[in-house]
Amino acid sequence: MAVAAVGAQAAGNVWNDSFSKAKKTLERQVCHDHRVTLYCGAAFDEKKNVALPEGFMAPKHEKRAGKVEWEHVVPAENFGQAFPEWREGDAQCVDTKGKAFKGRKCAEKVNREYRLMQSDMYNLYPAIGAVNALRQNYNFQMLPGEEPDFGSCEMKIADRRAEPPVRARGQIARTYKYMADAYAPRYRMSRQQAQLMDAWDRMYPVDAWECTRAKRIEKLQGNENPFVKGPCRNAGMW
Repeated sequence: MAVAAVGAQAAGNVWNDSFSKAKKTLERQVCHDHRVTLYCGAAFDEKKNVALPEGFMAPKHEKRAGKVEWEHVVPAENFGQAFPEWREGDAQCVDTKGKAFKGRKCAEKVNREYRLMQSDMYNLYPAIGAVNALRQNYNFQMLPGEEPDFGSCEMKIADRRAEPPVRARGQIARTYKYMADAYAPRYRMSRQQAQLMDAWDRMYPVDAWECTRAKRIEKLQGNENPFVKGPCRNAGMW
């Protein structure tokens, strides 16, 4: 019912266009007292060292398993493709050897609107580096019959799709819904993706940490995620 109360399009990030600053702000002012990764629930310290859960395995990207990284839950490529600089490049996107480039580096160099989307703290979550590496830019989907890729951490990745553990699904859903609302028409979910996120939003309600996180980001970034704020208020956690 809380989502139904969301009226006009939510505002996106207009506070900070530095990805580096966004990550530092999250580390120091949002997650400083709750250093826990999104997918696997692993603790990490102020130096980004991860205490891997018992039974965690990382047969690929093993070197990245010991550190936390800040992952775009809605992958940067999913909204980056909406920018011509990402798709085609730009006259300003030429390296020191005179070679033209495009993609993320070009969009980041040329387009402030892209940088603001890339730096939106609502879309950035701590993840074990090896999990972030294997997930890449894949969309979320249910993967029945697939085995977890990381042992005791129930993250599944197969056929360019990813199924997150139950503990992460509600936060993921409300992040996708926020991004699609705040940044339309630059970012849109497919009908299938929207249906899945609606289902996860209903099935996995907000908890105290999700509410605290959103409250802190709203204070710092200056805009709200109504898909979290509404349910948190209804639950008496705002």
